[in-house]
Amino acid sequence: MTSRIALLLLAASLGSVAGAETGQQFTSGADRVALLELYTSEGCSSCPPADRWLSGLKSSPGLWSDFVPVAYHVDYWDYIGWSDRYANPEYSERQRQHVQEGAADVVYTPGVFLAGREWLDWRRRSEPAIDAATAGELKVDVDTGTIAVRYLPAPSAVEPFDVHIAVLGMGLETAVRRGENRGRSLRHDFVVLAHESMSMTAAGPVFMASTDLADTQAETTQLALAVWVSPADAVVPLQATGGLLNSPGYLTDSGVRSADQA
Repeated sequence: MTSRIALLLLAASLGSVAGAETGQQFTSGADRVALLELYTSEGCSSCPPADRWLSGLKSSPGLWSDFVPVAYHVDYWDYIGWSDRYANPEYSERQRQHVQEGAADVVYTPGVFLAGREWLDWRRRSEPAIDAATAGELKVDVDTGTIAVRYLPAPSAVEPFDVHIAVLGMGLETAVRRGENRGRSLRHDFVVLAHESMSMTAAGPVFMASTDLADTQAETTQLALAVWVSPADAVVPLQATGGLLNSPGYLTDSGVRSADQA
């Protein structure tokens, strides 16, 4: 997915919120909210248990307040017979960057990262255990056609910063007809449908970024928003926030294939 299409998807996904009478605000507070990343694929027979585990976190009391989950579908399993319609080579590259930065030894699925480090405890179906740390306050406002991000970093943080904005699909289902999961119906939550990164601009002690949004008409599933800050050009997250969007989202020109196209 090119950056242009990712921006279109981001704008389209939030179009219904932009038209709402009142917007939404997501905030992290000063304590760290950990980004929880699952790297998965519909073409990998080992991935459905991890997908189910991630979906189970919808009922966790720590969801959004202690951790923000995102599921990146990678494309390096597509060659074996089933092309994952949510897969994106940019997401595979993000996982490789984790390895390059020392967060894990190898690239594999299902792979889980918590606060930028490989995390294996999900195999025991654990909920994320977050170490207490001050990470600065991240605020996100979605209103009147714009998403605005403000970050007041912790005193120890080293600037500059990038902000990452991901639109997440909830309750997605795919009937897989080929590959290792042939004949299975797979259900996904927290799926990254678009991920866009941008540099933040300093305004005194606060760092800011914003994106204009557009309106569309194509109705889709329940959406959520995940936003996190990292050091510039690095993959490790410093602070995160997010939550479910009030209104159903709208997508257009998304680059997401239908199940028939997969």
